[in-house]
Parts: sequence; C-alpha cells; structure tokens
Amino acid sequence: MTIGVVTGMVAEAKCLGAASPEATVRVTGADADRARAVAAELCAGGVEALVSFGLAGGLDPRLEPGDLVIADTVIGADGTRHDTDTRWRQDLAAAAKANVPFVVGPIAGSDSALLTPAAKTARYDRDGAVAVDMESHIVAAAAAENGLPFLVVRAIADPAGRAIPATALAGLGADGRTRPLAVLRALLARPSDLSALLGLARDSRRGIRTLRRIAPALA
Repeated sequence: MTIGVVTGMVAEAKCLGAASPEATVRVTGADADRARAVAAELCAGGVEALVSFGLAGGLDPRLEPGDLVIADTVIGADGTRHDTDTRWRQDLAAAAKANVPFVVGPIAGSDSALLTPAAKTARYDRDGAVAVDMESHIVAAAAAENGLPFLVVRAIADPAGRAIPATALAGLGADGRTRPLAVLRALLARPSDLSALLGLARDSRRGIRTLRRIAPALA
C-alpha cells in the first residue's frame, strides 16, 4: 500500500527515516493552505492511504510531553468529525504497547496554533479532544473526499498548561525547517520568552523521541 504522510516540520519527517519505504512524506511548514495543497497532490498522485504524523499540543491536562496520541476521530474547527481507520489504528496501538505511553482518543484540528492554556482549555471543553495539531483535520478531509483510509499519529510537545511563547513562531520556516537565527532575533526583542522557549524545546525533543520510537510500526 502506498502511503502519503503529511507533517508540519522537517524534524518530524526525519523521524520516519527508512521505516516506511512505500511512504511519500511531505512537509507543510505548519501552513494550512500548504497542507491542503499537499494533501490534494498526494491524493491526485495515487496514494492509497494518508497519515498525519508529528507533534501536537496537549488539551487533556493529564497528557505529558512525549505521550503518544493515536487518534480515533479528528474534529475540525467547525465541528466536522472524521474517524480514522479502525484496523490500522488498532494495529498501531498494539505495536505501541511495548514502546511508548499512548492514548487513543479524539484529536482537534486547527488552522492556527493554540498559544495559551486558556485557548487549549476552551477547545478541550468544547470538543473533548485530547490534543490539537494543524494538519490532521486537513488530512482527514482529504481522505474522506477521496475515499481513503487515514491515520493520525501525534506526540505531545506542549502540554495543556504550557503557553507557546511568541518567539517560537519565528522558529519555523515555510519549508518546515527550524530557523535558529530568527529565534535569536526575536529573543532580542522579547528576552523574557527565554525560559518558556527552553521549556518548549525540551518538551518538543521528548515528543520527537516518541515519534522516532513509533515510526517503524507504521510500516
């Protein structure tokens, strides 16, 4: 089966390595319009399944950085719901048991990052989703439109109680690569963000380690 994998960042895509040689991996730079174009291109190119893969923000306060989320449902900002493929999800959950802490539950999709604990709490209260990311709802919609099975595999980077500092937004380029010099320039203007930025970087590394550990199971 040929698989199209959508990620927001190059660092997430690198976690897949050679684990899934049948996969075509595309990076969107955490841009909603780019993600829609990428998903459409993958479907037009003949992939037989889609995967949303990468980091996510925690909405359920019980989730910690590095926890794996295998979504059973994706909830769009407008409340639209799409279910992931049951058999594929169950197989991945069985593989994850021996590797990483994980939960199976709904994940929310958003065209923009939820930067504050208040914003995360509001989405959690509204939808009951355990996590949020910026690609899964787009992948889900493309899969539904094209009649394809899809899967969502996400690792928590920023937990529900953590705010994302404004300087972090400068750190991702349109190509999905990190831009450390841009972050340094942003820090010069907002040096008070340093502690929060270091915390986010630490927690993101935990999420990346989880993605590396689960990636072979996608094959």
